Order: sequence, then structure tokens, then C-alpha cells
Amino acid sequence: VQLQASGGGSVQAGGSMRLSCTTSEGTFSSYTVAWFRQAPGQEREFVAAHRWTDRRPSYANSVKGRFTISRDNAQNTVFLQMNSLAQEDTAVYFCAAAQRSPVWSALGSIQQYDYWGQGTQVTVSS
Repeated sequence: VQLQASGGGSVQAGGSMRLSCTTSEGTFSSYTVAWFRQAPGQEREFVAAHRWTDRRPSYANSVKGRFTISRDNAQNTVFLQMNSLAQEDTAVYFCAAAQRSPVWSALGSIQQYDYWGQGTQVTVSS
């Protein structure tokens, strides 16, 4: 499964941005999908995930209430709507997909995901 992330760019603090992740192979409908991000010099960290089994979203505490993950199975697309962006949200954002349905506590683990997109840069300026 090949994933393609898009929608990144530059925005001022307080602004919004929507990222998209698409696949040209198969469908997302039976995959758990997630977004991770990696800032320069830092490890890749979990942002949000959406399980296909129960359709429950999970969010990192740092983005809860500001970011929303959703999926459109008909378009084979996963979205990350980001509102109230802050400078600390600056990072390369990666989408990922897992064929299994990780347990709730493992959704943030990089090792749970089988497929990764190439990343899209999000830059938030003051």
C-alpha cells in the first residue's frame, strides 16, 4: 500500500490547515490510519489515529481539541484538520496505516503501522 500525504505549507499561528492522505491501492476502509509528526532533531511522535473497527479517534494530548482526524472511504482519503495552530506544531507530518486494529493503548506506537507516506511539511510562524 502506497500512501501519499499532501496539504502542508506555511501558516501563521492561530490559523488552520487540512492535511490529506490518499492511497492508490485498495482502500482505507479496513485499515487503522494515523498521523505522526517529526520536528527537526526530535523523534517521530503520534498525533492522531482512527481505527476502522470501531471508528473511534485517538489524539495526542498536545493536539486534543484542536486537531480532527477523519476518513472518507469512498475517496480513499484520510484527513487531518488542524485548527489553532501553534509554532510547536511545526513538523513534517506523516500518515500511516495498519492492517490490524491496534489496541487503544498501542495506537501511538510507530511499530503498529505497516505503511507510511512520504511526509508533508507544516510550518507555523508567529
